[in-house]
Amino acid sequence: MYLDAREIGSRDAYRLLIGTVVPRPIAWVSTVSADGVGNLAPFSFFNAVSSSPPMVVISVGNRDGQPKDTARNAREVPEFVLNIVTEDVAEAMNETSAELSFDADELSLASLTPLPSTLVRPVRVAESPIHIECRVEQLIPIGRGPEGNTLILGEVLAYHIREDVYDAERKRIRLDRLHAVGRLAGDGYCRTNDQFELIRPNPNYRGR
Repeated sequence: MYLDAREIGSRDAYRLLIGTVVPRPIAWVSTVSADGVGNLAPFSFFNAVSSSPPMVVISVGNRDGQPKDTARNAREVPEFVLNIVTEDVAEAMNETSAELSFDADELSLASLTPLPSTLVRPVRVAESPIHIECRVEQLIPIGRGPEGNTLILGEVLAYHIREDVYDAERKRIRLDRLHAVGRLAGDGYCRTNDQFELIRPNPNYRGR
């Protein structure tokens, strides 16, 4: 089957995209407004894009033609925290995806515990095993019309890692203990505990 993306409606194009680009990591993003109102929301249009300096990107869609709270907050207070989503917090993450008013407290709604960050103003989610403090490097509008998105490009400033998921000797995350969750299409998610290795043929590869 051949489908010309230029001839597909936006809703169908979205469904095809999220059904083929799988699995996707989940950014559970803490932000705060200039008035001090916190927000917590998950996004699966998210990835790491640089290692020197370490940088990440999150794509935040509009709602009714207006930027969602995360993008709005990132403009007012250019900082955020990535809270890694695991099986233990998947239900709570899903609760925070609800469309709420700007002054709603998602952490309280999902019975989550806020923790102060070290270098940024948004709080961390205590129940998540890894928190990544970030500074907004750029806000980049993309897309067409009211259905556009805002790319939030952020520089990683600091990590908070629970000791049981960190191999201090090798300076690696223990993925076998992290049990991170990935996003599929529709209401689908996936686990990451079924893993296998393929060793790269390049002898200079430094990923291990």
